[in-house]
Amino acid sequence: MSINPLSISQEGRRRVVIESVHPEVDCGRFPVKRTAGEKVTVEADVFGDGHDALACVLLYRKDGAGDWIEMPMRLLANDRWRGEFEVAELGCYQYTIEAWVDHFQTWRRDLMKRLAADQDVSVDLLIGARWMEEAASRARGADEIGLREGSRQLREPGEDLDKRELALNSDLADIMRQYPDRRFAVRYGKELSVTVDRPKARYSTWYEMFPRSSAAAAGAHGTFCDCERRLDYVAGMGFDVLYLPPIHPIGRTFRKGRNNVPTAGPDDVGSPWAIGSEEGGHKAIHPALGTMEDFERLVAAAAGRGIEIALDIAFQVTPDHPWVREHPEWFRKRPDGSIQYAENPPKKYQDIYPIDFETPDWKALWEELRSVFLFWAGKGVRIFRVDNPHTKAFPFWEWVIGEVRRKHPGAIFLAEAFTRPKVMYRLAKLGFTQSYTYFAWRNTKPEITQYFTELTQSTVREFFRPNLWPNTPDILPEYLQFGGRPAFIARLILAATLGASYGIYGPAFELCDNAPREPGSEEYLHSEKYEIRQRNLDDPWSLKDIVTRINRARRENAALQYDHTLRFHDVDNEMLICYSKIAPDGSSAVLVVANLDFNHTHSGWVNLHLDSLGVDHAQPFQVHDLLGEGRFLWQGSRNFVELDPKVSPAHVFRIRRKTKTERDFDYYL
Repeated sequence: MSINPLSISQEGRRRVVIESVHPEVDCGRFPVKRTAGEKVTVEADVFGDGHDALACVLLYRKDGAGDWIEMPMRLLANDRWRGEFEVAELGCYQYTIEAWVDHFQTWRRDLMKRLAADQDVSVDLLIGARWMEEAASRARGADEIGLREGSRQLREPGEDLDKRELALNSDLADIMRQYPDRRFAVRYGKELSVTVDRPKARYSTWYEMFPRSSAAAAGAHGTFCDCERRLDYVAGMGFDVLYLPPIHPIGRTFRKGRNNVPTAGPDDVGSPWAIGSEEGGHKAIHPALGTMEDFERLVAAAAGRGIEIALDIAFQVTPDHPWVREHPEWFRKRPDGSIQYAENPPKKYQDIYPIDFETPDWKALWEELRSVFLFWAGKGVRIFRVDNPHTKAFPFWEWVIGEVRRKHPGAIFLAEAFTRPKVMYRLAKLGFTQSYTYFAWRNTKPEITQYFTELTQSTVREFFRPNLWPNTPDILPEYLQFGGRPAFIARLILAATLGASYGIYGPAFELCDNAPREPGSEEYLHSEKYEIRQRNLDDPWSLKDIVTRINRARRENAALQYDHTLRFHDVDNEMLICYSKIAPDGSSAVLVVANLDFNHTHSGWVNLHLDSLGVDHAQPFQVHDLLGEGRFLWQGSRNFVELDPKVSPAHVFRIRRKTKTERDFDYYL
């Protein structure tokens, strides 16, 4: 039999196998995601031939650092090992795993068994002395001296009792672990990576507002100064991101009229997503909104209230955009020489030209699009909501997000990609920080449970961060159209508690605007996309108070600032849904019970997983409703709940438990 020369030339004494590493996205092609201060927990199957003990370490380093930092991994069960490290800074980290046969720990383990069986261990002690002597050659200082002395004592003739105590000494074992023989160590074949964002990438609270609708006077075109006056309203409800639709000049050619009619009247303002006119393109501001100085003042004023401005970046143009004149090669031509406008047959969007990412001049195109992000970053913007990224080339997004983040590591990109799941996930892998989801169309308990289990408990959670929106200017779901105020409250609570990041399109949401353009449509009647809409922010029916309370609950309970601890609990009524979240450090635990039927009262028994909540089965615990301020004393896993949607469609409970040494419920999970 011939022997493969490649095999015989390899080091055949490497006896350890490392496989099934988690987290690992697409075989290491893409990084996993964390925010600064979080931990990366790594698991792997690590095993070798025979019965020798193994040692396993997790190696990690910040991008650009030379040396690896080692963290020991511990054996869980069935050859599965786990370790973790903390990512403290923005940027990129690498990690991998290394393992080897640990002869000393094997010897020590077997020695214990032999002593327990009252066997003669004189020869075994000499073997241990040899391992200690070899380790001493790798040690320095006091450790070297101690190991050589220990080796000498094990070799000396005489009574074995002291030798046995020395051999089994735990301090000796710890020292030996510091100086292992790693000549035949095996390192995992890949260096995996972690992208580290700032905490707002994980936890953020968004409010969308059309600047042109912010004027106090009826019919007037709003300005950035009007937006500035509205900041206290937005901050008062507890939002930390104010998202503005495109603020650029709007084209006049084929401008759409009110309710998206094909022909605009002389006073129609057009759609903000129809970008470009003689006043400029993606780096210009609509003159009616104000000046660049006004915008920069708005950004600063928002920051003073703890709010960041997020800008909509929509890479599409009107026929009036400067790029059409200056770079006609960036657009696809039809056989008659005209530029191909946007279509989603049978719908036609004559006011929009899509960009051709197959243009021979693609490099110049990419550089120009990158310059748009960098321009607005230079004006203080660090959050970008990207319109329809799934209609642009994937390689472009991976490149441009990396380019922007190199200059601005804290930049956040939200993908508005209501498209197929695999496409949405690919965009997240390519670098998008957050993504819109299918939440707006998940209404039943099975739909919600299945979808959010996938988002938070599968590998998807390693790269995809959901941002939940119960409504957008494009989406008025049927649930809101028919459910009225109770439906708005229910969807608000679900969005704000299922997701660490969520947003609402206001003031349409808090004022419960639920009139569709026509039956069966998800488009708003009198949509702000095509006209100015002033609304009464002081309407007594406004939901701003409940919005404020739910956002306060999110700020004060770290459990609601994470996604991966989401867990669903059983309820014996299909119209009631129950789930919990716990802060990673155990500082808070929140339990939500919601009525999914906006018309009828429902009751049922919830069956809680008390162990996952950290609640003692034998001790009573208190649940404090953060919305209604009610307090209830529960005990055991089964407890009764009744919810009238016209009173409150949901409970958001903060869980308190009574400890063995406390008489009052002063301890917060």
